[in-house]
Amino acid sequence: MRRRKLYSLILGMMLIFCGCSVERTEEQKLKDLAFTVLEESQIPQDLKVLIEEKKQNEFKLTFDTEDAKYIAMGYGTQQTNGYSISVEELYETRNAIYINTNLLGPAKGEAVSEVESYPYIVVKIDYLDKSVVFE
Repeated sequence: MRRRKLYSLILGMMLIFCGCSVERTEEQKLKDLAFTVLEESQIPQDLKVLIEEKKQNEFKLTFDTEDAKYIAMGYGTQQTNGYSISVEELYETRNAIYINTNLLGPAKGEAVSEVESYPYIVVKIDYLDKSVVFE
């Protein structure tokens, strides 16, 4: 009987301490960030090389310079052309930058070629010393 009470007490203490260590992961949005979607000719050469190496598979990259942060997302090999990518959200929290993009397929009735494509997007924002969370 004594042993059972001791086990119950230990279990209760463990539950209390475990409950105290739960951390809230959701971050509150501070503000939306202004960004520019870059044309291929505007992408820094070093970042272009990384994209070229990874474009056949999905990828998520960041690339920093002194005054800018570049965020790149690719959706891997697609069987046709005509894809585009929209930025649904790009915002700052206290600890991070969050980005959410969406791959859009060819529009109905749009003429597409049966040639592989590698849709990706590169956005440029002012430099912030924060990590990027891809949603």
